[in-house]
Amino acid sequence: MTPEELALVIRQAIIAAIDNGSLTLNAEDVPDPVKVERPRNRDHGDWATNIAMQLGKKAGMAPRDFAQLLTSALVSVEGIDEAEIAGPGFINIRLGAASAGELARTILEAGDAYGTGDKLAGKHVNLEYVSANPTGPVHLGGARWAAVGDSLARLMVAAGAQVTREYYFNDHGSQIDRFARSLYARAMGQEAPEDGYGGQYIADIAAQVRADAATAAQPDPVTLETEEAVEVFRARGVELMFGEIKQRLSDFRSEFDVFFHEDSLHESGAVARAIETLRERGEVFDQDGAVWLRTTKYGDDKDRVLIKSDGQAAYFAGDVAYYLDKRQRGADVAIYLLGADHHGYIGRMMAMCEAFGDKPGENMQILIGQMVNLVKDGKPVRMSKRAGTIVTLDDLVDAVGVDAARYSLVRVSMDSNLDIDLDLLSSHTNENPVYYVQYAHARTRNVARNAAEHGVTREAGFEPSALDTQADSDLLGVLAQFPAQVAQAAELREPHRVARYLEALAATYHTWYGQCRVTPRGDDPVDAGHVARLWLNDAVAQVLRTGLGLLGVAAPERM
Repeated sequence: MTPEELALVIRQAIIAAIDNGSLTLNAEDVPDPVKVERPRNRDHGDWATNIAMQLGKKAGMAPRDFAQLLTSALVSVEGIDEAEIAGPGFINIRLGAASAGELARTILEAGDAYGTGDKLAGKHVNLEYVSANPTGPVHLGGARWAAVGDSLARLMVAAGAQVTREYYFNDHGSQIDRFARSLYARAMGQEAPEDGYGGQYIADIAAQVRADAATAAQPDPVTLETEEAVEVFRARGVELMFGEIKQRLSDFRSEFDVFFHEDSLHESGAVARAIETLRERGEVFDQDGAVWLRTTKYGDDKDRVLIKSDGQAAYFAGDVAYYLDKRQRGADVAIYLLGADHHGYIGRMMAMCEAFGDKPGENMQILIGQMVNLVKDGKPVRMSKRAGTIVTLDDLVDAVGVDAARYSLVRVSMDSNLDIDLDLLSSHTNENPVYYVQYAHARTRNVARNAAEHGVTREAGFEPSALDTQADSDLLGVLAQFPAQVAQAAELREPHRVARYLEALAATYHTWYGQCRVTPRGDDPVDAGHVARLWLNDAVAQVLRTGLGLLGVAAPERM
């Protein structure tokens, strides 16, 4: 019996008591689902619920009396061995071995679908992450958002949402001018402008622009007039940088449905249309030759300029148009994953959301992530060999590989600063969290191969009651929590919960492996316990594989 099934049983028992007059309560007051959770002390049972304390007062009863009525009904349910009252009205429930063991069959029959749900069904989510200026490689902060954003997208899909993964290219404005002039300067053998970009990648792209021109039988851009040459470097250089960013993210298993160009908002007239929409709503005013959005009306610390007095669009105007564009494309929820340096943007963004008549925190959600640092030999890694002044996604992947990089970036809450120890992530020890979890999966596959050699197969049938040890019960208990962990991680936008769950599952499995046998000793015959534990072993493999997949991390067959 899964926790979801147990929650349904409890709810049905309450509804039945209402129907027969044992409880004076409105059916709509009964939560759906009823909350069940693992007791902190497993000696108290397999599952616990506080529903009697939630509903006792509404039913005009002491919580313990409510609990007594409910436990009397629950102990008659097949698969429930005990239902006991504890404290002020908690109900501790212990399942029979057969009922608990059935979870292994449930998991294997569901396959990849075990853990999925409908908590976010009907929601269309636009999830924007990594978005950065196309003026250099993806830096370490962007790498964190690539891992977190992609994992969050997978989790929300698993919870039933329709998700559009989106990357916003900031290709409009002064940063592109500085990028183009940096390319031109390097091609001319000069230092980059004072506010320009350095690093070996600038030299590489500048050289590629010239090589492409030669291949196309076009003039070498360095022979052109300065402004004409800068335009050539701008057009081709930005295109090359786009291509590199897309490829690096794809190699990092972070794929996008939409690559949206900021410049298109200005070229298409979307900015003007968005401002006009806000003006029609009475949210825009003119002052000192500029156009303003009245964001103080919605809690911002000052009103924001949309069109400056010189007629140029302010950066915020693009944000306004972009949000409206997302909503017009069908997004119910626009989620932005932003770095810590964007914390000051939250007030104006939420005010803008409300100015459009939407609900901040519901239609617009902003997640702020903290800094990432690399550490090697106990010292911070400060500079990239290629980018010069920053550490990049490539630096991390080159050091530890995609799996370790993604896992390490996801397993810590986005609200926390993150120090990544390259020496630890390169080690094959239990202290390395990604190795620990991946090794658990590889061990399940080795156990299955060994079982086949000894004639233990799942085809021999499954007797769930044979999973009768405490180690079996502990492992089944952790497996049962997986769907709730996925749903909670998706709903709270916290993919690190899945990583921590996987580490707990791996730890419980490694303990089980040391205490239980899947293969017989010596010439002993294969019995129902061996077969049942092969089912349980393979159920663990399925959940580890699914969980790692939700984080974009591989589940190796051998290590």
